Amino acid sequence: MSVAELDAFMDREFPEMRMGASTTRIEAIGPGFARLRLGFSEKNLRPGGTISGPAMMALADYAMYAAVLAHIGPVALAVTTSLHIDFMRRPEPADILAEARLLKLGRVLAVGAIEMTQAGLSGPVANASSTYSIPPR
Repeated sequence: MSVAELDAFMDREFPEMRMGASTTRIEAIGPGFARLRLGFSEKNLRPGGTISGPAMMALADYAMYAAVLAHIGPVALAVTTSLHIDFMRRPEPADILAEARLLKLGRVLAVGAIEMTQAGLSGPVANASSTYSIPPR
């Protein structure tokens, strides 16, 4: 699937993700990866002025979902079976990029790693790993 096809699929199957002026967008799809951007919004801040953990976890999950669907097609019932995240540094109140890489894409499971970074900062702000269950066709 292309970026435009994934966007259309998400609009159709998960319109609630676009409610409240979602700031997350798919930037790129390629062989074994997807890159998404969580645009800065005060609604994603936690006390202390940093991007919240739940916002970053949602970004990681969405990035992995996009990577999986880009390679298997529009399968709405592909679901997260596992998501682990390590927060590595305090993110600034700015955009966060998430790049999901597929480590294994099998018939029933997809396993991937997601690195989250911010422009101007060296190294990741968080790393995640995720497994998706792919339903039988």
